[in-house]
Amino acid sequence: MGKVKRLFVCSSCEHPAGQWSGKCSSCGAWGTVGEHPAGSGARAVAGARPLRIATLAPDPEEHRISTGFPGLDRVVGGGLVPGSTLLLAGAPGIGKSTLLLQLASRLSRAGHSCLVASGEEARGQVAARARRLGLPGEDLGYVPGRDLEEVLESARFRGPSVLIVDSVQTIRNAESESLPGGPGQVRTCADALIGLAKERDMTLILAGHVTKDGDVAGPRTLEHAVDVVLTFEGDPRSGLRVLTAGKNRFGPEGEVAWFDMRPSGLVETDAGPRIGDGSVEPGCATTLTLAGRRALAVEVQALVMPTNGPARRQVSGLDPRRFHILSAVTDRVFRLNLTGAELFGASTGGLHLDDPGTDLAIVAALASAGSGNAPPQSVGFVGEVSLTGTVRDVAGMDQRIATAASAGLDELIVGPVGSVPHRIGDGVRVRPVRHVREALSWMGAP
Repeated sequence: MGKVKRLFVCSSCEHPAGQWSGKCSSCGAWGTVGEHPAGSGARAVAGARPLRIATLAPDPEEHRISTGFPGLDRVVGGGLVPGSTLLLAGAPGIGKSTLLLQLASRLSRAGHSCLVASGEEARGQVAARARRLGLPGEDLGYVPGRDLEEVLESARFRGPSVLIVDSVQTIRNAESESLPGGPGQVRTCADALIGLAKERDMTLILAGHVTKDGDVAGPRTLEHAVDVVLTFEGDPRSGLRVLTAGKNRFGPEGEVAWFDMRPSGLVETDAGPRIGDGSVEPGCATTLTLAGRRALAVEVQALVMPTNGPARRQVSGLDPRRFHILSAVTDRVFRLNLTGAELFGASTGGLHLDDPGTDLAIVAALASAGSGNAPPQSVGFVGEVSLTGTVRDVAGMDQRIATAASAGLDELIVGPVGSVPHRIGDGVRVRPVRHVREALSWMGAP
């Protein structure tokens, strides 16, 4: 005989739930959730009265919880939202566990109870990390993060404001026969944790692994289920770390915060308006890319090496497919024989550039590296490049022009200015072009 499931229903809005909670997760009423009479669960779920969206009150902004990191608060949209789920993804050794432990410590000192469930590190390792970083651990709760039921029971008993699970790939449901980290385990465990977070109004932060291509490991449904997807990137050999918000249901996407990894832990820093030293060498070009609500002057680099064997294509911080397309466009327009050469591309500062406005700078860097001619000094490139070599205008030109002035650029080569007038000033000369031939006139006629 199968196990009889218990159904709980809110007497105020008739919202069904799988377990009892003091507060209804739908209408927010307290003390209205009670067990539904046995035998009518299926009918209750099927006949539950839908709610009118106009009657649902949105959560006020003052309910947000400050993390103690101003940059992190800006990235997530103003602080942590109770009942929300955040996914922090990053490569091994990049500093995810360090960031989460520092975050838990700052939240605890601010009076917000935290529970850390670690399946990556043992109790002694977590304690040693806290001592090494000089973090007080008296107010931090800890539970081994390998067994799902143990984590759920500890969270129900302690009732923390923030639950941190490090990581979602190491936790497993004992009732499932699949291995930890598999799609089934990740989906089941994440669903149970997210359901508990919404019922108890606690913020859930999941640490996640990434694949060799930089994508979040596990089923794609994981990214759909969470509210915010954060990416932690950087070169492990350097101290600079970049935190970026991809998906964000509570704020703007694409916001960026910088951290510096030091012996005392991660310290928030500001990369300034310009990333890179502004080298005037063949293969270097400066672009103005948007990062959330601000723009940054970032140096794009390209290297072209003739070869007699199979030509390699390798990039760091750039979209590989977009890089290959732009290299073909550059080769066709300027006849540099890039098809038979090895091509390498990179962005400085560990920042991943996926803004279409960086296309023109990538073309400039490739053409410069292939010809040996350096771009003019103090010139920036902004524009989307089509397959025919046409340059298109991009959004956010006001921010880009202001940042170009702050970064010390004298001229900005952009796509055709549309019907919406952009602010032309701040000591920066803006030169609109329609084709990459006009943008790269310093290359000479092909």
